[in-house]
Amino acid sequence: MTKRQIEIFTADCPLCDETVQMVQELTCPDCEVSVYNLRQDQEKAQQYGVNAVPAIAINGKLVVTGKPSREQLQSAGVGQPLN
Repeated sequence: MTKRQIEIFTADCPLCDETVQMVQELTCPDCEVSVYNLRQDQEKAQQYGVNAVPAIAINGKLVVTGKPSREQLQSAGVGQPLN
């Protein structure tokens, strides 16, 4: 079964930690979460054009930059079953 790929880019900041926690709380069995540190994964971040953190990409597309709200995450598909 295909899973929704959620990638979170962080830089060890309090907002980043809150974002990771919120995403993990919202995820469902159809979600696979990866967390990347901007300092160690600069090349990966550049592929998405990440220039601020926290940033979230879903299925290879950058969808949120900055601390998201629960509503933003849910409307982007976090925690929603795949159809």
